[in-house]
Amino acid sequence: MPVAFWHTVVLLTLSNVFMTFAWYAHLKEMNDKPWYLAALFSWGIAAVEYAFQVPGNRIGYTVMTLPQLKILQEVITLTVFVPFVVLYMKQGLKLDYLWAALCMLGAVYFIFREGAP
Repeated sequence: MPVAFWHTVVLLTLSNVFMTFAWYAHLKEMNDKPWYLAALFSWGIAAVEYAFQVPGNRIGYTVMTLPQLKILQEVITLTVFVPFVVLYMKQGLKLDYLWAALCMLGAVYFIFREGAP
């Protein structure tokens, strides 16, 4: 894999960590606050997320097609989300996460089987 692929993986993983917290941490940390305060809190986190996401997608697009980039992002999302749910939100690990991961592996296979552009 080209170095640009791995740079993309790192940047999109960092991006996804921030976005997962932006989307869901307020459910745990701010559930007693008005929604608009949670939205401001989330937007602040999302602003940092974009600092990783935009260069990650730009770099990735030099070595992958757009569908490949999207499927990579979805795999990263699941990889970040499961530990977030279990460790941060304190919800149990479910077998459904394994089935979802297997479906994502199928998506990776089909979208990457022809190679990069």
